[in-house]
Amino acid sequence: MAWFDDLRGGLRAVSDGLAEFYAGPYRAALRRAARDEDDLFMMLVMGEALGVPNPASHHTLELLPVMYDRFHDWHRRMGMERSPVEGLSCC
Repeated sequence: MAWFDDLRGGLRAVSDGLAEFYAGPYRAALRRAARDEDDLFMMLVMGEALGVPNPASHHTLELLPVMYDRFHDWHRRMGMERSPVEGLSCC
């Protein structure tokens, strides 16, 4: 059954090569789209603290502790040198 394992390994290598060939050029675009979605989600969750009225604030309130960990990276990526939230000094 060694030939079967060799065949399986060869097919896996071809499959991995084809996946890289087709998905490789779009990897950066997909990563950028995921980052943009994360930025929008951060804005929705942190909106109340930033002064933007949020009609769903009672739903997003429980997500604040999770978002505080990523808040510094987010406001730096948005071009803000310091934290825009008065009570939150992450820098």
